[in-house]
Amino acid sequence: MILGVSAEQEELRASVRRFLADRAPISAVRELMETTDGLDAGVWRQAGEQLGLQGIAIPEEYGGSGFSFAEQAIVLEELGAALYGGPYLASAVLAANALLASLDEDARKAYLPGIASGELIATLAFTEEDGSWDPDGIHLAASSDGDAWRLDGRKSFVLDGHTAGLILVVARTGDGLGLFAVPADAPGLARLALPTLDQTRKLARLDFAAVPATLIGSPGDGMTVLSQTLDVAAIAQAAEQLGGAQRALDMAVEYAKVRHQFGRPIGSFQAIKHRCADLLLEVESLRSAVQYAAAAVAENSAEIPVVASLVKAYASDVYFHVAAENIQIHGGIGFTWEHDAHLYFKRAKASELFLGDASYHREHLATRIGL
Repeated sequence: MILGVSAEQEELRASVRRFLADRAPISAVRELMETTDGLDAGVWRQAGEQLGLQGIAIPEEYGGSGFSFAEQAIVLEELGAALYGGPYLASAVLAANALLASLDEDARKAYLPGIASGELIATLAFTEEDGSWDPDGIHLAASSDGDAWRLDGRKSFVLDGHTAGLILVVARTGDGLGLFAVPADAPGLARLALPTLDQTRKLARLDFAAVPATLIGSPGDGMTVLSQTLDVAAIAQAAEQLGGAQRALDMAVEYAKVRHQFGRPIGSFQAIKHRCADLLLEVESLRSAVQYAAAAVAENSAEIPVVASLVKAYASDVYFHVAAENIQIHGGIGFTWEHDAHLYFKRAKASELFLGDASYHREHLATRIGL
């Protein structure tokens, strides 16, 4: 397994960071979080046309750049640091990996080129009203009449579900879980944006009333596809959480250098100094874990099911702790709406819960290894 960061990967990081600083600064994030869709279409289009970010880990035969997940993890880290609210995680990670995990070559050729270019925004709908991330909690029904399929039920907490042009739906068939493609304009489909704690990231509720759908693969493939996809998505989100934790730590350290009390920078006080040192240790430990997990995905390692839950659980704990300590180190100003510290705190909490919190993943890991 190849660990470490190459010169080319560092240049990728620098390019993405420059792009986000120029085209998606925190001021733009604040403006977009007040909108319904949370998307700047121009920035999304440039990310695809100029940098090829949406298709970075999609094979070249499907219109992507053919890089590995190791490169995509770097992109995700920078997106997390910038609190980017566009549909990257939904489209380039969840939807793209669900298609890549399927055995349906026709579906891959039909949808992946659009996802890779950014022209098609897709998402994966699998959670339902109870908010469970466990595939056993999926009840939305898929019924067939010959080769035609219809979906009935409700999906909730669907990432960018109200703006995606393609919705990949996991539904229950007579043969188990199946994966289905539903266009945004399908008859019988109703979409509603949900209020969220983290206003930089949008979730939706989708209601299906005899909605026509296209089966991807075979009716019983859904469990395998979903399991593989969620493992990769958990690692992808951990990379995002790493980026956010690093940025929150940087904010705290910078403030500790410039804020003076009793004629000295507060960073010179032992309590603050030790606090920042402890946070640095946590962030660097998370960085090592994310790099290892990303390398495991890049090489399709058998360790993926184990490291996915490990890294997601640790990332959830670290990001939330660093974001909370950032507010404490800033003192009173850290609690104000005008300061950006609360945006990272809310993203940290929302990211902790999305795809399962630390307790869920520790229990999930214990089950997988037979404890």
